[in-house]
Amino acid sequence: MNVRRSAAVLAASVVIGTAAPAVAASPSPSPSVVIPEGLYGSGDPTYDGVWRQSQTLLAQLEQDVVPADEAVDWLAGQQCANGAFPAFRADTTKPCDAKVVVDTNNTAAAVQALEATGGHEDASGKAIAWLKSVQNKDGGWGYTPGGPSDANSTSVVIGALTAAGQKVTAVEKNGRTPYDALLKLALPCTGDGAGAFAFQPDKKGGLAANADATAAAVLGALGEQQTNVHADDDKAAASCEKPGDAEQAAHNGASYLARTMAKDKHLTSAMPGSEDQPDYGNTADAVVALAATDFHTEATASGRWLAANALKWAEQSGPAAYAQLVLAAQAAGLNPRDFGGQDLVALLNATGPKPEQVPTANESRAPEADDEAAAEKDDEGVSVWWIVGVGLVAGIGVGFLISGRNKKRQP
Repeated sequence: MNVRRSAAVLAASVVIGTAAPAVAASPSPSPSVVIPEGLYGSGDPTYDGVWRQSQTLLAQLEQDVVPADEAVDWLAGQQCANGAFPAFRADTTKPCDAKVVVDTNNTAAAVQALEATGGHEDASGKAIAWLKSVQNKDGGWGYTPGGPSDANSTSVVIGALTAAGQKVTAVEKNGRTPYDALLKLALPCTGDGAGAFAFQPDKKGGLAANADATAAAVLGALGEQQTNVHADDDKAAASCEKPGDAEQAAHNGASYLARTMAKDKHLTSAMPGSEDQPDYGNTADAVVALAATDFHTEATASGRWLAANALKWAEQSGPAAYAQLVLAAQAAGLNPRDFGGQDLVALLNATGPKPEQVPTANESRAPEADDEAAAEKDDEGVSVWWIVGVGLVAGIGVGFLISGRNKKRQP
């Protein structure tokens, strides 16, 4: 396998994700679903197979783990002839038909993972062509082709475009770019949700603050990805100004996240009946978004909260959750190999096929070494990669963001 090793994680998701799953997959497979060889995780892959595999591969690569060939081959084999990816198809010997539901989020996730592993440029090119073909008139994307644009899906596709070397501003529909679509979902600097992003407008065209969508859109608006965000000495001012451009909108979104997590250091679940429960996955995505916008003090505080509280959630949820924590830990300046007393990388690797190569503890990069490596790579003009999970609701919505990150947002 030709592996192009990604550089240090700059922003440890949304997503995919990205975001963390709003609803975790069942820890036990459905009796009718056989877990295929090469796939990470033991839960039913019907709704998250491609998603969790993509997140796993990217998190491994960010830790200098060379994934198993069979794991990469499994992911590539999920692609349909038109270039799109479904969440999962059990029988890849049969061509995709109308019963195989493809979507933008899993397609964008797969592009980013395959670009990072290398050697799958044809598959990525077909997937990018399909994504461009289903772009909405407002410049964004919905979860399914033709569906209304949402912040999570648009951000995840921005990551795929950048990972494949595309100029995001050149991907237009009716003269509108993906950044235009995100700006339409940015809330003004007034009210409780000041500076946040909405997932979609409501039926009356109003915008409601959504923390999950905000974490994804912060990265999307920057044209960046999650796997290259690190803590440093910079600190952003928690302010909100009229978003004249996507970069200002991203800062406003991060300010909203910082305010929202200031007291408890975590986000709260928005699922009905779960108002008092922490949302571990979206908190991990928010950590990445905060770090990407220089809110490093806040990112580290929430990263430490995750280290103390999120390991049981990850154990129950599976590889995608471990991958999110790996990326969040690096974004927060913490060590993924000693996170709450656990080695997240080892736990992630244990959920599937044995990697081709795993660095020893001495060979593993500490967060400080990652900072230097990332700076060196940027100076050489080499892209670095990052991933964020941005939401999963029983197959209705999944998103995560990965893209090449340069010192400046793409023109």
